[in-house]
Amino acid sequence: QVQLVESGGGLVQAGGSLRLSCVVSGSIFSINDMGWYRQAPGKQRELVAGITRGGRANYADSVKGRFTISRDNAEKTVYLQMNSLKPEDTAVYYCNADIFNANYWGRGTQVTVSS
Repeated sequence: QVQLVESGGGLVQAGGSLRLSCVVSGSIFSINDMGWYRQAPGKQRELVAGITRGGRANYADSVKGRFTISRDNAEKTVYLQMNSLKPEDTAVYYCNADIFNANYWGRGTQVTVSS
């Protein structure tokens, strides 16, 4: 059974940094695209950053220049380095993985940025 487990969320002051990690477990040989999404209270879930198996990344305009997505294929892990955090980055952050053309989600990790 495939499981995605996020970690690294927490409370940070504006201007601070956090690094999120997501480990994929289960009997899988390879993972296609991976990504981070977020959902703030009262808002729809949105894509924050995505990365292909080959390492090509894309970002939401709101996080470009501040967030960096990376992955370790051997460790089946995807990371999100978040710098210069703003209060509007406050949300639950979810990891997503495309495995054999099926979408899998983690349970999310809370990120709260205080002003």
